[in-house]
Amino acid sequence: MDGVRLLRLGKRLTELGREMVTDHASATLSPGEIAVISDVYRHPDTSVQDIRVRTGFAQSHVSTSVARLRERGLLDAATDPADGRRTLLRASELARGYIRARVARPAEPVIARAVPDPEQARRVAELLDELAALLLPPDTEARTPAPDTEARMPAPDTDARTGGPGHRR
Repeated sequence: MDGVRLLRLGKRLTELGREMVTDHASATLSPGEIAVISDVYRHPDTSVQDIRVRTGFAQSHVSTSVARLRERGLLDAATDPADGRRTLLRASELARGYIRARVARPAEPVIARAVPDPEQARRVAELLDELAALLLPPDTEARTPAPDTEARMPAPDTDARTGGPGHRR
C-alpha cells in the first residue's frame, strides 16, 4: 500500500466513524467543537490553555468553542481551587451520557451500509478490529458501557438546562 492509498483509506474510515457517532443533533456541532468536547471528556478538570496545547487550536478558537459548548449545557466549569483565576472544564453529565451511548454503538450496521455483501462486511469488521488491536493504544474510556437510556445532544436553539428555547450570541 502506498501513502496516497493509506490516506484515502484513513479518510474513508473517518467518514464511516463520523457517520457512526453523529446524529441530527451532534451534526450541529462544528468539527472544532467536537474536538474540544472530546479533549475535555478525555481530560476532565482541564483549562482552555491545556485544551489549546493538546489540540493545537488557537486560543480564540478554543475559547469560542468552550463558550458555545457551555451555552448548550455540554461543558461544566468550576473555579480552580488551587488558582482562583483559572477555570477548569469537564464534560457535563448530558455530554458524558451522550458520548458513552455513541461510543457503545456497534460499527457493523455502518459497515454493512458501506459494504453490502454480508460476508465481506463481516470480514471488514474483523479486519478493522485486528487493525485497531495492532495500531491503537489501549483505551479504557472507549469501552465504557452505554447507559440504559441514550442521552441526546440538544439542538443549537435549545437550552440544555431547561429544554426550552435558548439563544446564540
